[in-house]
Amino acid sequence: MTPSSSSPPSPRPRIVIIGCGFGGLEAARALRGAAVDVTLIDKTNHHLFQPLLYQVATAGLSAPAIAAPIRHLFRQQPNVTTLLGEVQRIDVAARTVYLKDGPHPSEPLHYDHLVVAAGATHSYFGQDAWATHAPGLKTLDDAFEIRRRILLAFEAAEKEADVQRRADWLNFVVVGAGPTGVEMAGTLAEIANHTLPGEFRHIDPASARIILLEGGARVLQAMPEALSQRAKEQLEKLGVEVRLQARVTAIDAGGLMVESPATAGSAGANSYQIKSKCIVWAAGVAASPLGRHLAEATGCTTDRAGRVVVAPDLSLPGHPEISVIGDLASAQSHAPGHEPKPVPGVSPGAKQMGRAAAANILRRLGGQPTQPFRYSDYGNLATIGRNSAVVDLTSPAGPVRFSGYFAWLFWLFAHVYFLIGFRNRLVVLMDWAWAYWSFARYARVVTGIEGQPSVAAAPVSKTPDKAQP
Repeated sequence: MTPSSSSPPSPRPRIVIIGCGFGGLEAARALRGAAVDVTLIDKTNHHLFQPLLYQVATAGLSAPAIAAPIRHLFRQQPNVTTLLGEVQRIDVAARTVYLKDGPHPSEPLHYDHLVVAAGATHSYFGQDAWATHAPGLKTLDDAFEIRRRILLAFEAAEKEADVQRRADWLNFVVVGAGPTGVEMAGTLAEIANHTLPGEFRHIDPASARIILLEGGARVLQAMPEALSQRAKEQLEKLGVEVRLQARVTAIDAGGLMVESPATAGSAGANSYQIKSKCIVWAAGVAASPLGRHLAEATGCTTDRAGRVVVAPDLSLPGHPEISVIGDLASAQSHAPGHEPKPVPGVSPGAKQMGRAAAANILRRLGGQPTQPFRYSDYGNLATIGRNSAVVDLTSPAGPVRFSGYFAWLFWLFAHVYFLIGFRNRLVVLMDWAWAYWSFARYARVVTGIEGQPSVAAAPVSKTPDKAQP
């Protein structure tokens, strides 16, 4: 129920949390049993386990397997009220949050403490028009759209008589070789080589080209160099064409233009076109626009990605009643005896920030000093494909690094463990077991087929695609 201005104000402190991603969810949970009233706002009605979102995009899992209704998650936490809505404005002076007006305008929400965990969105580095042709992967809607484009590309190729246009439909390009890009490219190769063969009569799905473009010198740049090289080798074993130091300069309905460094004997950079009807963007992340709004309202600073620079205790300088966490925060870990280090934009960091922000709010309410945030780095995981993954763990004895089949098993069970809810864990484990033995992917349902992209499209250039020099 939306709070009404005519209702008597609660004598308990009012805490508003914006966003129910990993950070917002943990912050609300950490306030269980506290003598506070929590209002949790999100523009969707579900919490999403983003690390497995690419599995929905590639038809490996259905949406309910990696999402949980927010109201259901807090049904047994009576001090939490959940609201479906999008924050339009924060009045810092009045300590009030305003939601975007819908058919039934809502009353402003007053807070004593505010936690902003609005997350991040895609960044196209100033080329927002590319989003139409190369969707990113942050929400279920994104996953549905990418799944639709992947499956309809094979369907369009089956109907295409022209050999060259058929090849264009079977060119799949993933831009960005971070964890999402690597996992997406590896899974696309599995679909083409193992899931779809035998289901078409005029095309061989295994003839599809999966191209992974990375502007840097190696894939998975957050990983140690040896694991990065191992991931590249595993991708290539699956049939993925990995092109490093390949910078995208243009994207349109016909494909994309790529620029790579000059080779020996060439006058300048090597520029070429890749014709493709299915491009997935996994190259850039930008903070939620709420970061800029907070900067304007409070005078705080933001970094180049739009993330809000926070104090050691995750609050805003000069505004201890406002905490910013997760992908929206430019935070540092303050371990005793060590120099502060940036907190990586990963789900464990967001979870830990959520719990720390909630604990500091309770300290303030109790008249105690807050504590600086300390991030516990457990390492990084990335799956490449069937029986292939890389693992970089942190342990008291030093780093633990391995790859291959046992790394894949570790990745699998770690993700099942951190899923929300027993049902989701069971469903995902069963789906993965069945897919492992049958190679089948049964979440291959698409809608809006009548709106699929036209086969005829203007190319970005007449320069032909060629292999990486």
